[in-house]
Amino acid sequence: MDRFFRLKENGTNVRTEIMAGLTTFMTMAYILAVNPSILSPAGLSWDSVFLATALAAGIFTIAMGLFVNFPVALAPGMGLNAYFAATVLASQATGTPISPAMALTAVFISGIIFLILTVTQVRQMLIVAVPDSLKHAITVGIGLFITIIGLKNSGLLAVSVETLNPVESGTYTTLLGFETVFHMGDLRTMDVWLTVLGILLIAVMMVLRVPGAILFGILATTVVAIIAGGVDVGATLSGQTWVPDFGELNFWAFDFAGVIEVGLITVILTFTFVELFDTFGTLVGTATRAGFMKDKDKGKKKVGKAMLVDAIGVSGGAMLGTSTVTAYVESSSGIAQGGRTGLTAVTTGVCFLLALFLAPLIALIPGSATAAALIIVGVLMMQSVKEIDFGDMVYAIPSFLTIALMPFTYNIANGISFGIVFYVVLAVVANLTGKADKAKYPVHPLMWILAILIVARYLFMEGH
Repeated sequence: MDRFFRLKENGTNVRTEIMAGLTTFMTMAYILAVNPSILSPAGLSWDSVFLATALAAGIFTIAMGLFVNFPVALAPGMGLNAYFAATVLASQATGTPISPAMALTAVFISGIIFLILTVTQVRQMLIVAVPDSLKHAITVGIGLFITIIGLKNSGLLAVSVETLNPVESGTYTTLLGFETVFHMGDLRTMDVWLTVLGILLIAVMMVLRVPGAILFGILATTVVAIIAGGVDVGATLSGQTWVPDFGELNFWAFDFAGVIEVGLITVILTFTFVELFDTFGTLVGTATRAGFMKDKDKGKKKVGKAMLVDAIGVSGGAMLGTSTVTAYVESSSGIAQGGRTGLTAVTTGVCFLLALFLAPLIALIPGSATAAALIIVGVLMMQSVKEIDFGDMVYAIPSFLTIALMPFTYNIANGISFGIVFYVVLAVVANLTGKADKAKYPVHPLMWILAILIVARYLFMEGH
């Protein structure tokens, strides 16, 4: 095992890797319950989506560990699953409704596009094309994105849903001077104080340098939640099926004829565009956190291989019956725990496969426990902010927009998109006028192409 995963070479050991894999699983296991709840209203059965989620996450995370030796887990992505459901539901009001099978077909085709872009090295070129400051900004932005997921899921962050002038769903309005969007949650609510307790437990153990602090924090918070009555063990376990019925799996449920008839080009391109930046941001952010990007050549090669597995995972997940499978930002929790090799990913993947038979027990872990871990991971990823050159506005402004827009628009791709466009514009202005501190700012040809595609996407494409 040491030779296969090169544990000593990466400064780790079996115990650390397994602990890191368990930590990653704990922080992203919520997708097993959340994904079915999001996709089932769109016409897919809860059981079929649960099976597809567990199988896709298990199979492709193990593949990432075995073939790439990379401590990153994959699963159906948040955001893209919501877009999947919204596309299907919104189409019901039109004369050309989109069926779940057609939407799965669109995801499958987007995966094929990714595979082509990966094999032709186009996706890998992003690693060279994007400036270092933007790469570090992506890491920080993802950290804040993870944090806001934890804050929101726990209730520690409350969001205004009513104003003096109520807004219809799907529309937007300018905030008035006395209005706010975010509020502190009610600390008297059990989920909120359990999250605060979880943060405190993990923080104390990290200060004391306890190995597995994040994992033990999650478990301890779960135990407290059960004792305090926040988790009803009897109700959770009652009536649950321990052996999955694989006959429920929605395998190869495609409708290519329907996609051609309806013309889902915009939907396919949106899946492709968002996944392109989400995956890039996640892989670069986690690779940087794990220290793989210190050697740029090795880092580029490793991320390139990871992109290949990710591309296969997109189409493979659609074949199993779920929305876009992608690299998960929660993998950072395992990396923060010391995971440095594919053994971390294999451990996480095995946990997902075991989850097929242990679904009732997984349901016992409260959202407050995983939310606390996500918030702590945000702290760890924030450390990359010191690598950004904030003294140079050509790098500072795009980096700041990258960091700010990820959590505040709740979308990783938005942050990366604005960062790229602003860097290209500011670098060109600085190079042409010679007004900047540095004589020349490199603008890779791919950055030009991306900037043009980004502007076109936001101006002309729906669903952004």
